[in-house]
Amino acid sequence: MSKFISTSIGWLGVVLCTLGYLLLSLKVLKAESWLFQMLNILGGLCLAATAVNSQDLPNAAANVLWMFIGMYALGRQLRNR
Repeated sequence: MSKFISTSIGWLGVVLCTLGYLLLSLKVLKAESWLFQMLNILGGLCLAATAVNSQDLPNAAANVLWMFIGMYALGRQLRNR
């Protein structure tokens, strides 16, 4: 993956995760909302991909865990509907 693409994906991940937290903090979104969870899942995926590409495995692991926490929460919400 080219450095430009990897960096762009990383910045997208930062924007998605930060936007989710900002909207949650401003009470625009609730932690139970599917949009909040999707922002975390996609943001974590972008950040993990960038970390793997740069061989930063601790960062990749943290973001994969972040992504799976979002997936678990979203799945639990969908099951409870």
